[in-house]
Amino acid sequence: MSTLPKLRVWDEAGHPCRGRYLVTERGEPFFYLGDTAWELFHRLTREEADLYLKDRAAKGFTVIQAVALAELDGLNTPNAYGDTPLHRNDPAQPNEAYFRHVDWVIDRANALGLYVGLLPTWGDKVNKKWGVGPEIFTPENARLYGEFLGKRYRDKGIVWILGGDRPVETEAHLSIWRAMAAGLRAGDDGAHLMTYHPVGGQSSAERLHAEPWLDFNMLQSGHARRAEANYAMLARDYARMPVKPCMDGEPCYEDHPIGFDPRNGWFDAADVRRAAYWALLAGAHGHTYGCHTIWQMYAPDKHDPVSHARRSWQESLNLPGAGQMRYAKQLMLRREPLLRVPDQSLLASDAGEGEAHICAARAADGSYAYLYLPTPRPVRVRMDTLKGRTVQASWYDPRTGESTPIGELRNTGEREFTPPVGDAHDWVLVLEGEQR
Repeated sequence: MSTLPKLRVWDEAGHPCRGRYLVTERGEPFFYLGDTAWELFHRLTREEADLYLKDRAAKGFTVIQAVALAELDGLNTPNAYGDTPLHRNDPAQPNEAYFRHVDWVIDRANALGLYVGLLPTWGDKVNKKWGVGPEIFTPENARLYGEFLGKRYRDKGIVWILGGDRPVETEAHLSIWRAMAAGLRAGDDGAHLMTYHPVGGQSSAERLHAEPWLDFNMLQSGHARRAEANYAMLARDYARMPVKPCMDGEPCYEDHPIGFDPRNGWFDAADVRRAAYWALLAGAHGHTYGCHTIWQMYAPDKHDPVSHARRSWQESLNLPGAGQMRYAKQLMLRREPLLRVPDQSLLASDAGEGEAHICAARAADGSYAYLYLPTPRPVRVRMDTLKGRTVQASWYDPRTGESTPIGELRNTGEREFTPPVGDAHDWVLVLEGEQR
């Protein structure tokens, strides 16, 4: 049994951010900082999984997203111990040996304080479209398989993630996912939160927002172009009714070729930081980081590279963007996280477009504000959106988590702020009122 507390959606009556964030069963704010390790169960040995999980725990991640029936021929290519997940590719006949390995990885993750965002299957087993497949699910066996997983992991630190990079295009697809969700709920008695990982450029909300089993929305801003405006996608989900938490569950991956073509260059640490801060200040409850070689657990001596992967997963563990995600988490938890609301009205100057777009958020009670500047340029702020006679202002460095004080300022009118001279990278302007 995991000692990690169960997670739930924040639902305090009358709270200004009711339904926006996740908390533990004890009511403590939970920051979802995910990493995409889709092939974790399928490709790694226990020793390798332990190395990966220890690294992510040390870097402050809180959720590891991994797939039971994996994308890269997960049905017919055995795991590191020679086991495939299903007998005769039948979801109603899981292979106990394979799932004992899944058990071990989940238990190890939980022991390190990591929840597992567990995808029962990659989406190609429901709606192939591309990839390996095959399509093996029906409503009947989806429910049986869901119930099997729900019972097996009822007492573990789990978040259920249905889908897996495929759209819900037909009523037949929807009936399968509904049946799997019902099976999971029957098996775990509703112990765990549930969401859906959609295809690139889409959100779970577009087809599934009203589904009662969908506890929070997940979008995939994806890998098609630099500076994808995930803040606009999140704004749409944030405005939907009924209110549900939302997040970007697959933004651009560090070290992924832009638009899947190396001639366009590669996403780097600045790209993944921008996606994270844009999302969080647009109202996301948390964020998922990803690295191109780590999602596929690429080992050059064992695998063919997917989409031009160019280094091993072990070499990629310490790419700078991965370590810098902890600083986004650190800032979001610095002041009362359950009060954070997006608010572009903080800006008295133009928000900008493309890679230079500024996103802003504040506390619902006016006690603090964060403005993310992807490029270093002056920004003018309406100070009267904050409470108190004075405000402590500082620049927060998303690369290091260090703050540079600006000083104590009178909280009146409009004021222009210019990032530190000579540091041509992104900054967060932090404005904090008196602590209560």
